[in-house]
Amino acid sequence: MISTHLPILQVLVPLLAAPVLALLRGRTLSYLVATGFVVVAFLIAIGLTIQVVHTGAVSYAIGNWAPPLGIEYRIDELTVIMLLMVTGIASAVLIGGGQSIAVEIPERRAPLFFALFCLNVAGLIGMTVTGDVFNLFVFLEISSLSTYALVAMGRDRRALTAAYQYLVIGTVGATFYVIGVGLLYMMTGTLNMADLTARVSGVESTLTIKTALAFLFIGLGVKLGMMPVHFWLPNAYAQAPSTVSAFLAGTATKVAVYVMLRIVFGIFGIGIFTSSYLADVVIALGIFAMVAASVSAIFQSDAKRLLAYSSLAQIGYILFALGLATEAGLTAAILHLFNHGLMKATLFLALTAVALRLGRTRLEDFDGLAQAMPATMLAFAVAALSLVGVPLTIGFVSKWYLLAAAFDRDGVLVAAVILGSSLLALLYLWPLVERAYFRKRPAGAPEIEEAPLALILAMWALVAVNVFLGVNSQFTVNLAANAARHLIGAVP
Repeated sequence: MISTHLPILQVLVPLLAAPVLALLRGRTLSYLVATGFVVVAFLIAIGLTIQVVHTGAVSYAIGNWAPPLGIEYRIDELTVIMLLMVTGIASAVLIGGGQSIAVEIPERRAPLFFALFCLNVAGLIGMTVTGDVFNLFVFLEISSLSTYALVAMGRDRRALTAAYQYLVIGTVGATFYVIGVGLLYMMTGTLNMADLTARVSGVESTLTIKTALAFLFIGLGVKLGMMPVHFWLPNAYAQAPSTVSAFLAGTATKVAVYVMLRIVFGIFGIGIFTSSYLADVVIALGIFAMVAASVSAIFQSDAKRLLAYSSLAQIGYILFALGLATEAGLTAAILHLFNHGLMKATLFLALTAVALRLGRTRLEDFDGLAQAMPATMLAFAVAALSLVGVPLTIGFVSKWYLLAAAFDRDGVLVAAVILGSSLLALLYLWPLVERAYFRKRPAGAPEIEEAPLALILAMWALVAVNVFLGVNSQFTVNLAANAARHLIGAVP
């Protein structure tokens, strides 16, 4: 039955799309092929989610080589959360961003652009499903290399500088990761995650294992944009093509956080994480990012850079919850991981529409924009309110669980920091909404049209999910809670 091979098809569908697209000619055909492959990947993710919900975790041995000798793909509650997010956002970005891509990417480069996009999707999916730490490194590099090239396709020459900076810093992060994997292999003789979990428990007190944890943590910290090793992120998000920014903002850093969860808690375990003082370091870095990145966002003059710094602050929330090393904390981290991906993808898709009509996304360009682009700006406003944490949105659900996790650890002061950071989010997002709704278009400004219908539908599909899961959060909360229990060892 084809259902038994869904784990490998989840990776192969976008991966095989890349060479096919590279051989095509013409923008329209390559766009349709890429969109079709990505939508199929989304449908496979839905199928895997149904399997996991009804039958539990799925293990797939590549080439029928049983793990730990062979490479294993493992799909569980945490995996399907990420698969739905990556493939769902990728589908929304391609379906809605066709006209934006046509404007920003020259026709002769369009097949290459779509090939790289599908390669990026395949890399992120592979990082999510693999149960082998070195195979994860391979997918990490597939995703990273395609991202560098996608960022470099931005219209401004500064995109090349941003891509080069990202390449240099990303290579350092990948080097740290692979050194950590080498140290792990030296001590355990295996690369399979489940096997590593069993073998690390016998040598967890050794200096080599602790050094491996440090290298892996720093390497993944670079990839997820953890402050203070975040320098690549604002420039990459600001200078990349608009659709690439929307996809990366919703998925790339979230997958890196997912990998950190898998490795830190799934392999090393909660004991070494807390006893090595790493938990305190993670909490401190998370709180620092919440405040510093939010304050930085207030002073940005470009909306894409503003949202980039906002992403750094939201990563701070996730790191703080992760550092609590409790079931409530991990549940909140996983929940915000998914919810923030949806919110930020919606916001960046709205900016994609603005960039399409105006050619840029500076704050002054938003004056009176709600009159000309009512559907776009309403979607932006709803997603912005969600990011702040207004009730009936997924942002409120995230903040509720984050605050509950903080109080669970007697963190009254930290809870105050979370609330304060949410107010800072209101300070940097409100000017955009205020300009759009309460100011008039500048005298002599050219007439502009609403965003294309496909882009509006994609934005509002994400808004609908945002509100629906904000009102009916049981499904995502249950998945996050079950995944958290597995990670801390409460469930075998």
